[in-house]
Amino acid sequence: LDYTLTPIIGVEYSSCLCANGRNTFRWTMTPLVLGTLNVSVSAEAIPSHASCDNEIVSVPERGRIDVVTRSLLVKAEGTEQTDTYNWLLCPAGASLKEEVDIKLPKEVIDGSARAALSVLGDILGRAMQNLDGLLRMPYGCGEQNMALLAPNIYILEYLRNTEQLTTAILNKAKGFLTSGYQRQLNYKHYNGAYSTFGQGDGNTWLTAFVMRAFGRATSFIYIDPEVIEQSKKWLESRQNKDGSFIQMGKLFNNRMKGGVSDEVTFTAYVTASLLELNNSVSDPIVAKSLSYLRNSSTDVSNTYTTALLAYTFSLAGDMETRSRLLQHLDKVASHQGGFLFWSQSSSTTSASLSVEISSYVLLATLSSPSMSTSDLGYGSRIVRWLVRQQNPYGGFASTQDTVVALQALALYSTKVFSPEGSSSVSVQSPGGQVQVFDINQSNKLLYQEKALPALAGQYSIEVKGTACVTIQVAVHYNVPTPTDSTTLKIQVVPEIDCSSKALRPRLSLKIQSLYNGKEETTNMVIVDVKMLSGFVPDPQSLAELKKAFPVDRVETKDDHVLIYLTELSSGSPINHSLDIIQELPVQKLKPALVQIYDYYQPSDQAETEYIFPCAAD
Repeated sequence: LDYTLTPIIGVEYSSCLCANGRNTFRWTMTPLVLGTLNVSVSAEAIPSHASCDNEIVSVPERGRIDVVTRSLLVKAEGTEQTDTYNWLLCPAGASLKEEVDIKLPKEVIDGSARAALSVLGDILGRAMQNLDGLLRMPYGCGEQNMALLAPNIYILEYLRNTEQLTTAILNKAKGFLTSGYQRQLNYKHYNGAYSTFGQGDGNTWLTAFVMRAFGRATSFIYIDPEVIEQSKKWLESRQNKDGSFIQMGKLFNNRMKGGVSDEVTFTAYVTASLLELNNSVSDPIVAKSLSYLRNSSTDVSNTYTTALLAYTFSLAGDMETRSRLLQHLDKVASHQGGFLFWSQSSSTTSASLSVEISSYVLLATLSSPSMSTSDLGYGSRIVRWLVRQQNPYGGFASTQDTVVALQALALYSTKVFSPEGSSSVSVQSPGGQVQVFDINQSNKLLYQEKALPALAGQYSIEVKGTACVTIQVAVHYNVPTPTDSTTLKIQVVPEIDCSSKALRPRLSLKIQSLYNGKEETTNMVIVDVKMLSGFVPDPQSLAELKKAFPVDRVETKDDHVLIYLTELSSGSPINHSLDIIQELPVQKLKPALVQIYDYYQPSDQAETEYIFPCAAD
C-alpha cells in the first residue's frame, strides 16, 4: 500500500446503530508516497445476538455493505521548481542529434523529483493538449480570461487552414470559446468598453484585445455583432484629432514603457486590431491612426513599440515603412547560433516581453503579401528560439506573451505546413536504455510522453526522417523555500493562542507585501497563500479581505487563497490579515508556502513559509 492506517487506542471499530443514527470512527493515516492516494473505507452490517437500543439486530438483504473511496493529495514540502528543455528539430532527410545534461540541486527534497520527455509532430501540439490550462496561473480577471480564449481561435484557424480540424477538436474548442465568451461579458460595460474586473473606467487596451478576439471567433461560434460594434464605437470615441487613441486604464505590463509615449504603442495596438478584423486602410478611423503612426515611426528607441509598428504596417500593406522598421529591428536583434530574438533593452531582461517582441517581429515578417523563402528562413530562427521558451503546458511566461506567441506560431505553422513526411526520435538514457517515438501524418498531433528512467545524467536525442518534431524534457522537483527575494518581498507572521482548547483552532496570518523596485508601481500582483494541511480559510475573514486596499479580488482554489492586488507602490508596505481554521488534525505539520509575484513579470517574485506555532510532534 501507499499508506498505512493505524487504529487509535480506545476507539472501537464496531458499533450498534439504529435507524438515522451515526457514529464516527477515526484512524491515523500515514502516507508513504507523494501524489494522489485513493483511500477506501467499507462499512458492513453483521448479524448479532445482542440487542441494540432494546431492539433486535437485523441485517438488510440489500445495502448490507457500503464502500466509500476518497482521494488524498500528498505533496512534497518546499517550493516546486520546473526546468524545461525544448527543441524544434527538422532533419530534412538527415539525422540531427542533441544532448541534455539533467542536474538536480543538492538540496532537492527526497522523493519530489520526476522527469518526462514528450514528443509532438506539430509546434502547436503541446498547446492543443492544454487549451484550458496553458499557464499555471490564476484566471480571475477580464484580461486573463481572454488569454484563455484567444489561443483557441489561433489554433482552430491553423487546423482549419491546413485541413486538420477534426470534429472532436472543434467541439472541444467550441466549448471553451462559448464559455469564455459568456464569462467575458461579465467584464463588459454598458458602453461597449471592458475593464479588468468589470468595474470602474473602461480599459482601452483590454477593449481592443476583446474586440480583436471576438471578431476572429465569429467564424467558429455565434457572437452578437452588436457586442463587437459597441466596442469599436467606444474605441472610436477615444480617438484624438491627430489620429492617436487616448489610453484609459493601465498597460498590461509596465515594462512596455520606453523611449516613445504610451499613446504610440497603444494606437498601434488598436490599429492592428482593426486591421485584423478586415477594416480597410481607407476607413477614416484607420486612415487617421495610420497617418499618426507614420509620423511617429521615426522614433525607434522602444523595441516593443517598433516591433508592434512593424506588424501594424505589414497588415496595412505599407511595405516601405514596414521594411524600414524591420531593418532597424534586425540591427538590434540578439543572434545566438541559429536563434534570433529581441529584448526591450540591453540593461534589463524580461522573458515575457522578449517573447512578445520576438513574436511581433515574426508576425510582421510573415504577414507580407510577397513573403519570400528568405523571410521563412528568417522566421524559422525566431521560431526555434520561441519554442525553447515554452513551458510544459504549451504556454509561455505570462498571458500576453502566450497570446501573441501562439498567434505567431500558428501563422508560421500554416506557412510551412506539409501533409507529408515522418520521423523517428530515439532517446538514450545515462544507463544506456533507448526509447523510440515514431512521428507520422496520422499521429503528428498526438501527445507522446514517457517518464525518464534516471532523474540526473546526460541524455542523447536523435531525430531521423523528413518531418519536423518538437521535443521537450520537463523536470519537476521541490527545494527548500528560498529566502532571497527580488524587487518583491513577502512576510507572514502566524498568530494564535496556543493555550486555547478550541476544537477547531483559528490561526491568524499577518501578511506584509512590499515592492522595492525602480518603477513607481508594479503591475497587478498575486499573493498566493497555501493552506497548512488540514486547514481551510475562514469565510468571514475572506469577506473582510475582499474589502481591503488595494485588493481587487480574492478567490480560493484547491488548498490556496489567491489575493489579487491592483499594484504595489515602491517602498510602501501593504498589510493584510487572513484567518484560517483547522478542520482536520494533522501530526508533524510541514510549513506552508506563500508566494508573491508580478502577474505580467513572473520573474519578479518572492516566497516565504509559515508554520503552526502550536504544532506538536
